[in-house]
Amino acid sequence: MALYLVGDIQGCFDELQLLLQQVDFGSDDTLWLTGDLVARGPKSLKTLRWVKQQPNVHTVLGNHDLHLLAVAEGIKPAKAKDKIDSILTAKDRDELMQWLRQQPLLMRHPDFPIVMTHAGIYPRWSVEQADMLAQEVSQQLRGKHYLSLLQAMYGDSPAIWSYQLIGPERWRFVINALTRMRFCHPNGTLELNTKVSPEHADELLTPWFELHHQHQCNSHNYVFGHWASLMGKTNESRYIALDTGCVWGNELTMLCWQSGKYFKQQMLS
Repeated sequence: MALYLVGDIQGCFDELQLLLQQVDFGSDDTLWLTGDLVARGPKSLKTLRWVKQQPNVHTVLGNHDLHLLAVAEGIKPAKAKDKIDSILTAKDRDELMQWLRQQPLLMRHPDFPIVMTHAGIYPRWSVEQADMLAQEVSQQLRGKHYLSLLQAMYGDSPAIWSYQLIGPERWRFVINALTRMRFCHPNGTLELNTKVSPEHADELLTPWFELHHQHQCNSHNYVFGHWASLMGKTNESRYIALDTGCVWGNELTMLCWQSGKYFKQQMLS
């Protein structure tokens, strides 16, 4: 009855299956995924179908997953490099998109002090505030007016949070914080274009988890993906980065929560 946590799959389905074989993953075990199930890898369709069919596998939404929803609705054009044409032309496309819209932006474990999002938690938000805002956006995404959310989610502004934000600007900030964030300025302003590791970034920028650690004193463990250039290194034990860039030729990473042991699967050639 182990809990396993896995970083961004991005269509690397075969590597995921090999990783699960390493631990003899069974029906009594549970798997949590950090989102970005699709894009750039060779088997995004197979990954989506498999995750959807597994009752003991749960995922949050990543930025690539949200972008797929927008592409499927004709809001944005597909990019050849994302390799999602097989999804867009699949006979079960509508069923898959309906299922994807139901997935959360944030998960909290009922038994362990674990909070999972795709990119992180905005430094000025408590877990409770982040959960409330994630649910607010998820409700919109699951509702009959979901197209207005998908149309409004693109853009880098507003860059700083205020509870006075409403409508599309509020949704956009929450989505950016939970699915795109890496660095912030010390005052909490998001910087969404820098993707390098912290040691190669502008000295005026701070990783979100360092700021969050300064502002939030609690016993939660924060599990996230999205930031491949970290290669799992946060130097903060409560902040667990699991995207190690499998789709970029590196490896898929899995953590067994109970044992604290990490498992790796190199990208197949």
